Amino acid sequence: MRPFVMLVMITALSQFHRACLGVVAPELTRDLAMSPEQLGRASGAFFLAIALAQVPVGMLFDRIGPRRTVTALTAVAVAAALWQAAAATGSQLIAARFFLGLGCAGSIMGAVTLCALWYSRERMSTMLSRVLALGQTGIFLAATPLALASTTVGWRGAFAGMAVVTAAVGVLFYAWVEDRPAHPSSAAQPPESLRAVVQGLATVWRTEGLFPVLAIHTFAYPGMAIVLGLWAGPYLADVHGLDGPARGNVLLAMAVAQVTGILAYGPLDRLFDTRKWVIVTGAVGTIASLAALAMIPGPPLGVAVALLVLFCGVTAYAVVIMSHGRSLFPDRLMGRGITTVNIAQVVGLTVLSAVTGEIVGAFPAEGVARPEAAYRHVFGSIALALSVGLAVYLFAKDAKPSRSAVRP
Repeated sequence: MRPFVMLVMITALSQFHRACLGVVAPELTRDLAMSPEQLGRASGAFFLAIALAQVPVGMLFDRIGPRRTVTALTAVAVAAALWQAAAATGSQLIAARFFLGLGCAGSIMGAVTLCALWYSRERMSTMLSRVLALGQTGIFLAATPLALASTTVGWRGAFAGMAVVTAAVGVLFYAWVEDRPAHPSSAAQPPESLRAVVQGLATVWRTEGLFPVLAIHTFAYPGMAIVLGLWAGPYLADVHGLDGPARGNVLLAMAVAQVTGILAYGPLDRLFDTRKWVIVTGAVGTIASLAALAMIPGPPLGVAVALLVLFCGVTAYAVVIMSHGRSLFPDRLMGRGITTVNIAQVVGLTVLSAVTGEIVGAFPAEGVARPEAAYRHVFGSIALALSVGLAVYLFAKDAKPSRSAVRP
């Protein structure tokens, strides 16, 4: 039970650090004199660091194991979180976010890898969905609780407090987590040589069917993360005039929808014996909800909130994409395979953060607020990007759970 709890906690921390800019974005732009472009870069810097770290992290997972890798990186996250709390300029915040992303680079993929090590391929989607769903508590913390904390102790105090929490979780993760379940059949294999690790990475990139999975993964989760973690807060403030706690409540509802969606999607691949068509259905629903946000001018607050919540629920199918990606690789290449698939996700996060920041910045502010058109263009651009990824993924071969078998 303790190891499972730690997977949830390390995932929740990463989710908090990913999403924490959204609810305090108006305060950050005011206190640090940040433009929308800089805000987008601050978000993108976090994901750029994760992208750059994925190859070495995957190699370390397979060579020394997720436990030691994630623990070491968490120490970097603690220092970066303190720097983020003390940032005096937009440039300092961007730099702190980069190192915070580096510190979180192994957290969620560590949880994915450990789920793959601990559970059978057929059960992986279900168990991973539970970890990721419970890990969404990090987004809950980055919604109403963070908004309330920022009004009480300021956003700096709230960020400093989460640095302390990050340190505590890192210590407990090292103490309670083992790389493999404690039974004889799961005994660890001798570490590969560095040459073998590099050769295995080359094998991963030559894997048949990898490219379509990368295409959909580039925009599936990133679209949700960019809306929930970056632009929903400013959109609700600029277009609908919501204050910090009210924005936090909406973001909390979006996060609850995300949790519900993850739990719902988790067993669907086994229920219908298809991963591909669960993913396609989720992508179509996501595109439709984004298109509505982009195309409906001046929606009432209730309609806008309903569409944002619906969007977060239907876009939770990324958990099934991870299972599809995992099914492509043998166990000995698991760490490198999973982190390779994740590269697509963090590249999408990095690019969408920067592009959407430029989009919002291209619209002149009306007083202190950006116009609704800026955000409608953001929603439309994410929908278009996901449509391209879906078009490529349609050529993927289905990965049916009934055909899963452990490969050497």
